[in-house]
Formats: sequence, C-alpha cells, structure tokens
Amino acid sequence: MTDTSCYLCAHCRTPLSGADAREAGGKIICEDCFLEAASVNRACDPWAVHLAKSDKLRTGVRLSDLQQRFFDLVKERREIAFPDAARALELKEEELRQEFAVLRHMELLRACKKDDLILITLF
Repeated sequence: MTDTSCYLCAHCRTPLSGADAREAGGKIICEDCFLEAASVNRACDPWAVHLAKSDKLRTGVRLSDLQQRFFDLVKERREIAFPDAARALELKEEELRQEFAVLRHMELLRACKKDDLILITLF
C-alpha cells in the first residue's frame, strides 16, 4: 500500500495513518470502516433462523441489554424506521441493523415496507 499520511477514509472521512489504512473496492478506508464492510450481516438467513429458534425453544429467549432496549422500543412504538430507532438508542444505523438481524433470526422483530420507508415491527 502507498503512503496514506495525506488520505481521508473514503467512507467516514477520518484522517488516516499508514497503520489504519485499508483498501476495499479500490478505495482507501479506515480500519473501522473496513471491519464494518467485511461484516456480512443478513437479516434473512434461514439457517440462522433455524438455529435461533431451536436455541430459543431449548433455553428460552436471552437478549442482551441493548437487544432488550431495542425490542422494548419497537414494542412501545409498534413500528419505527431504522434511522429513528438508531437515534433513539444512540447507535449508528449499522450497529442497529446488526442487532436487528439477531432479533429477526429469533423471530422477535421484522421489517416491512410502508410507502418509501422500511419500518421495524414486532414479528
């Protein structure tokens, strides 16, 4: 990789030092954005749903504090858009989507399209 002392992350615009710079898709990005991009997180994954459901039946539902707050927020509002939920929970939208995938696999939350918005609702 070339000298990156004068580069900004192509995604978040953070100044880069040589050690933090990564190349992805022909762009120079920071290590945090690289890890985020490399994280494959799919909400619709039949195998993950099967595993989550079998674990739920075997041990009951065990949510992290953040997952419980997220679930409670959706339960209270009945439906909420991803950006609004991320703001309410003080998270980046990508972090929220990761938690959503877990809750979707457990068949606790789902998403539906209403007009041009994607809304999170109870399963």
